[in-house]
Amino acid sequence: MRNHFIAALLVLVSCLLLKVTPIEFCLLALSILFVLFAELLNTAVESVVDLVSPGFHPLAKIAKDTAAGAVLVAACGAAVTGYLILSTYILPRYREVLEVFGTASDLGTVVSVLIVTIVVIMVKSMTGRGTPLHGGIPSGHAAVAFSIATAVSVNTRDPLISLLCIALAVMVSHSRLLMRIHSMREVVFGSLIGCIVTLVVLLIFKSIG
Repeated sequence: MRNHFIAALLVLVSCLLLKVTPIEFCLLALSILFVLFAELLNTAVESVVDLVSPGFHPLAKIAKDTAAGAVLVAACGAAVTGYLILSTYILPRYREVLEVFGTASDLGTVVSVLIVTIVVIMVKSMTGRGTPLHGGIPSGHAAVAFSIATAVSVNTRDPLISLLCIALAVMVSHSRLLMRIHSMREVVFGSLIGCIVTLVVLLIFKSIG
């Protein structure tokens, strides 16, 4: 519920900033309420199942999984609704931001990824934690993933492709947390290195190109 409320708050604030139409706002609000409604039902089902069947039972598992699946379906519907409405406001502005950096050269893209890798190894050696390919600060996987996502974003200047690449980079970074190889600080630090170094290198290649 906490995550749902945070997401709802972000969407509602975006609606105010983007000045969506009243109908669009109603559709987004209904989607948010539907997700919250499904989550409340899911919590109620889980509580009743735990009360009736404290131990493991196949039917109890099915009941919990089905209730959780209902929340997932509601969340997917809300995500589609949110994308169809907010993308018409956000993606054009995001495209303008990407166009500021222009189209990067192939050489600049390769060099930026290599420099990010070198920076990660240097920082790890200075901190004395982890190996170049495992553990330590910063997360090399997160750095390279976000470096590639940033380079693809600048090269394509396509908002949707950019967001999908960023989503993949986030998934790669999240996997390091799930495997308990890195802490949140190490992953965030690596992500920032990947983005910032790549942007700086691509801007340099653009200025001398």
